[in-house]
Amino acid sequence: MSRFETYRDAFPHARLTRKDNGVLEVALHSDGGKLVFDGHAHEEFVDLFHAIGEDRDNRVVILTGSGDAFMDTISPDGFDFFTPTGYDKILREGRKVLSNLLDIEVPMITALNGPVRLHSEYALLTDVILATPETVFQDKPHFDFGIVPGDGVHLLWPEVLGSIRGRYFLLTRQELDAQTAKDWGVVNEIVPADRLLARAHEIADSLASLPPLTSCYTRIALTQRLRRLIDEGTGYGLALEGISAAEVARSMNG
Repeated sequence: MSRFETYRDAFPHARLTRKDNGVLEVALHSDGGKLVFDGHAHEEFVDLFHAIGEDRDNRVVILTGSGDAFMDTISPDGFDFFTPTGYDKILREGRKVLSNLLDIEVPMITALNGPVRLHSEYALLTDVILATPETVFQDKPHFDFGIVPGDGVHLLWPEVLGSIRGRYFLLTRQELDAQTAKDWGVVNEIVPADRLLARAHEIADSLASLPPLTSCYTRIALTQRLRRLIDEGTGYGLALEGISAAEVARSMNG
């Protein structure tokens, strides 16, 4: 079992604060500003979500970003897509980060403070999704790099949008504005940016007032289908992503 004081300051890309009622706010960042997602963050988030899930004093988790985006910038630093051992690391971390997210057995709220152009699967595995008018969704980096979107988005977008819309979203790099995302069931509420975290905490405080086992088991009950989906398809999707990355590497090397 984790203790908050042992991991609170352990993650360079996550600012953690917890209220007395057990509501944990997790703000993803790079040097205090907008998160630049790289291989180091990819590795770090596996342990971050594991530590949160192992802390029984967490009653509700709010996941948010910093600066003007939730997640829209990626750096190749720390990633090795082009060797078997390098991609093995990515595959293992890619599977574990999603299972560790689902192993957080308390209600989760995502407060999207801006665009989400990569790793939108993190948000889609939470229970309540709030957005600002500036929020947009897109799966951009996979096809930009020439690789398969196989890290969980291939499972969750068809699940959320429906098969036809979900496949189109990924294949065309479609951009969904906040209102369309709400109309299509991706987000629950659109909240002005200056009210976003306050609204997230309102919902979180209400959930934290439930009996602990009630809130915990409700999260478990509501995510069983997602757990089956992720367990069944993430490893296969990441393997296909790795094969496509190998082809990109071969073409780059002539």
